[in-house]
Amino acid sequence: MKVAVVGTGYVGLVVGACLAETGNEVICADVDVAKIGSLKQNKLPIYEPGLEPMVVRNQRDGRLIFTANVADAVERSEIVFIAVGTPPDEDGSADLQHVLEVARTIGDHMHEPKVVITKSTVPVGTAERVRAEIAQRTRTPFHVCSNPEFLKEGAAVDDFMKPDRVVVGVDSAEAAHVIEELYAPFVRTGNPLIVMDIPSAEMTKYAANAMLATRISFMNQIARLCEAVGADVTQVRRGIGTDRRIGQAFLFPGPGYGGSCFPKDVKALIRAGADQHVALDILDAVEKANDAQKQVLFEKLREHVGDLHQRTIAVWGLAFKAETDDVRESPALVLIEALLCAGAKVQVHDPAAMKSAARSLGSRVKYAEHAYDALSGADALAIVTEWLEYRNPDFARIKRLLNRPLIVDGRNLYDPVKLGRLGFTYDSIGRPLGCASS
Repeated sequence: MKVAVVGTGYVGLVVGACLAETGNEVICADVDVAKIGSLKQNKLPIYEPGLEPMVVRNQRDGRLIFTANVADAVERSEIVFIAVGTPPDEDGSADLQHVLEVARTIGDHMHEPKVVITKSTVPVGTAERVRAEIAQRTRTPFHVCSNPEFLKEGAAVDDFMKPDRVVVGVDSAEAAHVIEELYAPFVRTGNPLIVMDIPSAEMTKYAANAMLATRISFMNQIARLCEAVGADVTQVRRGIGTDRRIGQAFLFPGPGYGGSCFPKDVKALIRAGADQHVALDILDAVEKANDAQKQVLFEKLREHVGDLHQRTIAVWGLAFKAETDDVRESPALVLIEALLCAGAKVQVHDPAAMKSAARSLGSRVKYAEHAYDALSGADALAIVTEWLEYRNPDFARIKRLLNRPLIVDGRNLYDPVKLGRLGFTYDSIGRPLGCASS
């Protein structure tokens, strides 16, 4: 099939590369000329495992083309994905200006029937707005579909190639057939392609992310209560996660959720509820709990160190999660800003996100090329992101480099008893304190 993907951000680039991988002729279009120039040279704007070799391979074999000419990409394609950003507006609602601008371009350059698919995360009713914008500009017949993405950053390629499910909202049996043919290579193992009406598909994306955000905030609050009453959240998690009604996914406590999806999608759903006079009190609480959780590591550091002025704190992990360079809404940036406001000096390391973090942190922190370099002369180590290279470090080396053997761990990577025996004060999330005197 001949496919255009408008937008070469996180979603669009993964969609385009994966569709090209299965033999489709894919044109990825973006108005950002500099980004397109870099992509033509196989220089990707994001870090995502497995994506770069896929882009290189499919460009080389002619199945994947990058262009800044959106109109030409539309004209040459049978299927057009809209995969541009929908950032939160000031009131929390999704900003649809880029989506609707693409719709207008499609309408202006639709000279033969096409299937238009909204891949961007958009509120209910967006597909109809897209349809209206296109219809104002063409008499050529077309279909509009909703195909929300469920890609986890750090595992997006695998998620697309081997999806749990593919959700599609369609306006006709003909559009459903086209989508089924396009996705056939990805659902051969039996995972379902779920066809539904368009408003339900649009709602499914928001509902899924809001549910996951709710589980995270719930466990984070349970972890805080565990600390207060002397329980161990790790044992609690195992105890409830083996209940088949609950399951084990998204029950790990941490420093709060971040990234490009959960924060903005929770806000957008709350706003959509307000617009329809439907109170989503649970999501208000989820958002409030997450904001509070992002302060926990700072509070722990202040409790152990005292006055942070002129103290040096090492931070391992800047990305909001491992296997990505995305620092949007990252708990690490919240922690660092709080430390800087308290007068602390901050030394940071991340395997992939230093460049993206530097856009907001600038020269206010010291960037370490290697993880251990961030520890020299520090009064404490704070761990914010669960990168694999942090999971089994040389604790003797850490102890030598730190001014005091203090680790505040937002990801519960280590055994508190072991760290106590090694002479550390070790404070994690929802577990007993590990310390040399215990």
